[in-house]
Amino acid sequence: MRLRTVAVLGGGPGGLYTARLLRLRMPDCEVRLIEQTEPRQTFGFGVGLATRTQRNLQAADPESFEGILGIAHSHEMTMTVDGHAVTLPSDDLIAVSRGTLLDVLREHAAGAGVRLEYGDHGYATELAKEVDLVIAADGVSSATREELGVFGSSVTTADGLYLWAGTDVALPSALFTPATTEHGTFVAHAYPYAADRSTFLVETDEETWRRAGFDVTTEQTPYDCDDQVALDYLSDAFAEQLPGHRLIGNRTRWLRFRTVSCERWHDRNVVLLGDAVHTAHYSIGSGTKLAMEDGIALVEALAGASDLETALTDYEAQRRPAVEHLQSTALRSMRWWDTFPTRLDLPVERLWVAYMTRAGKVTLDRFGSTAPDVVRTAINQYASTAAPQPAATAGPLPEASGVPVGGFSDWVLAHQSPFVDGLAEVFVDVGDPRGADADVLIKGLDATAVLLTSGDDREAVLTMLDVAERIRLETATRVEVRIPTAERDLGAAALVSGRADAVRLRGEAR
Repeated sequence: MRLRTVAVLGGGPGGLYTARLLRLRMPDCEVRLIEQTEPRQTFGFGVGLATRTQRNLQAADPESFEGILGIAHSHEMTMTVDGHAVTLPSDDLIAVSRGTLLDVLREHAAGAGVRLEYGDHGYATELAKEVDLVIAADGVSSATREELGVFGSSVTTADGLYLWAGTDVALPSALFTPATTEHGTFVAHAYPYAADRSTFLVETDEETWRRAGFDVTTEQTPYDCDDQVALDYLSDAFAEQLPGHRLIGNRTRWLRFRTVSCERWHDRNVVLLGDAVHTAHYSIGSGTKLAMEDGIALVEALAGASDLETALTDYEAQRRPAVEHLQSTALRSMRWWDTFPTRLDLPVERLWVAYMTRAGKVTLDRFGSTAPDVVRTAINQYASTAAPQPAATAGPLPEASGVPVGGFSDWVLAHQSPFVDGLAEVFVDVGDPRGADADVLIKGLDATAVLLTSGDDREAVLTMLDVAERIRLETATRVEVRIPTAERDLGAAALVSGRADAVRLRGEAR
């Protein structure tokens, strides 16, 4: 297929990266990138890029990836609760300044022959008449998506609130930590992205937000201004993590995360990309990552298809499953962070296990292969609170130099608390573990102990474990769960994380 002219709407990382890739793969194609905002008016703080994303970017375009590495700042991860800090070894985590990243991508796009234009481009429907293809990478509030109104878009707004700020010091590592004030608990996600800068994101629940008066300050803060009252309040709340420094804003105000999804990703010669077509909660993946990986898939589809409709259909077919899986994982992660303050009675090492295994992507054994000391400590902390099964050998986890695959999970399941006899099974079949159906299920429990079961697939088991944790946190009920043997890793992680009191594998006697 030969494209003569392509217009890319949106000068964010996804748009710039896609425009460059198009020129590299189709050098005869004229590529225009149209952005309303002048380069120096761009706002934002840091952008994180995990290991897998780095590999994808390097494979797609080694030259621009080298440019990104040149501005990157690597970091470890630390969780601190009640003054006790535990740091995980670095796993090639990097972060970059969003503004500097845009400068690098802008330079590489121009170097590949992309024509950069700034100002009002008019309507996508009119632009689509002038070019072969319009790629709309115009963000979560996509004017193209709203203008055409044919993509079957759905936007879900979260209950919790977050505020994206920064500070003029490089933190020693990425940081997860709570701060409890007279109004409630605020949780910080922070990481360094330059020699003298860090992103500092803070989230809280609506009741705490209202008690602190931020419902009023949010209403009084224009969309393009900073909520200075909130920035000052949080600078004081996190003073220990910000010695001698304050939080700084850049159009910083309290927001609720919006999850965007679309039934269709393209219409005729207009296709959506990045936040315009999907979003995933920031706790598990950035919009930058998704948009740039969308660009890789879109350009591959355009280069390999015989006609435009086939290419755009192939692009969606290739990307949708991965995006929807990530959105599902991100939703679990968001719910976990929304309820993070309820877990602060756990030691930090067990909190790390709960965090890493919260969405089912990382198993206890995989986490143990990268942070064995943390996992060993967490398991021994768990074992000290659990009365071992009669057949199990009591004592701490052996200090072997290497634990075979499955070793951590097997040891935990063997040393869990004994089962309670005669429990009636409650089948968990709810879409949202924090929704109305789950509320009814939990309120209807009338027992001191309960045995939960679910469908066999991994998503069903994860939902059941989320409900189990709610029961443990919100009631005095002991919770046992029955799961398929194939999902034993989820069971072991649930025990160490405090999501369940006991785990029965299918086939064991009741």
